Amino acid sequence: MDPHDDGETRALAALEAAGIGFTITRHGRVSSLAEAAAARGLAPSALIKTLVVRRGEGDHLLVLVPGGRTISWPKLRALLGVSRLSMPDAAAARDATGYERGTITPFGSLTAWPVVADASISGTVSIGAGAHGVAATVSAAELVAALDAQVADVTEPE
Repeated sequence: MDPHDDGETRALAALEAAGIGFTITRHGRVSSLAEAAAARGLAPSALIKTLVVRRGEGDHLLVLVPGGRTISWPKLRALLGVSRLSMPDAAAARDATGYERGTITPFGSLTAWPVVADASISGTVSIGAGAHGVAATVSAAELVAALDAQVADVTEPE
């Protein structure tokens, strides 16, 4: 079976294996953060984007970014102690995670890349679950613990 075929099944299995409480929300494709937040019944800031960041050849990390915020490259470079980071193109991100852009989640990624969670993530949040319009609502604290994420201030307002 092609590991890229069913991201939702892979993500759900990984969520279950993590042993954290979660609720799945399914809605069609959405065109904006506000639309996605409304469909999930949460504030836009509670929607967590998983962004793939390239440190070097074959070396990535996943950064959890709340809705309405974006990566602060100077903060992230300082945290990681590197002078250069980049965002891979869609094909490279898919090769690194097994998920297409817009469905990327740390749960079930083909490689268990290190995870950095922005310090502003708290309360109840919604993270992608491997397919368009599918998300898992979880406790931010359980999310960070399950992913062994490094928590740091790495974002700024969009």
